[in-house]
Amino acid sequence: MASMAVSRGWLWGALSRFGLTFAVAVFLIDQAHKWWVVHVMKLEAKGRVAVAPFLDFLFTLNPGISYGLFPQAAREGQVLLAAFAVLISLVLWVYLARGVDGRIAGAGLGLIIGGAIANALDRLIYSGVVDYLQPHAFGMRWPYIFNIADVAIVAGVGLLLYDSLWPNRRDERAPDRR
Repeated sequence: MASMAVSRGWLWGALSRFGLTFAVAVFLIDQAHKWWVVHVMKLEAKGRVAVAPFLDFLFTLNPGISYGLFPQAAREGQVLLAAFAVLISLVLWVYLARGVDGRIAGAGLGLIIGGAIANALDRLIYSGVVDYLQPHAFGMRWPYIFNIADVAIVAGVGLLLYDSLWPNRRDERAPDRR
């Protein structure tokens, strides 16, 4: 029983359920939307589709890491990148269980974990990450195409930065220890 308590402490903390909620929500929303884009909309065959005055859908399969860097054409490379994403997600999960004491950081870690796992699954299913969102305005197009998981990862990093740069209320209410 003691070993179970130790492992549970490493893998489950006060904010684990909170972070898991964000991770599962991002994963499910991203995978459902990608499934719809690939299998129902069949975006790859359609080319560019205007969705809103500022957003187009354009199917792209990204075999690399962020911004298409270090493309991995071989299946083994995709499996390696997926395994790396899962490993990083596990490290972030342990940090969520053991090192985070605020809901903002918990939400941020959940968003990152959910997005990373969703993109890792893409690598195993499609041999690359399915990207399809391309914003544009005033005749200029964003040079990179991305997906919902990518948005969640960026939002999660933003929440972690916010949490680290501005003190939370508990720090402000801490007693003065001069």
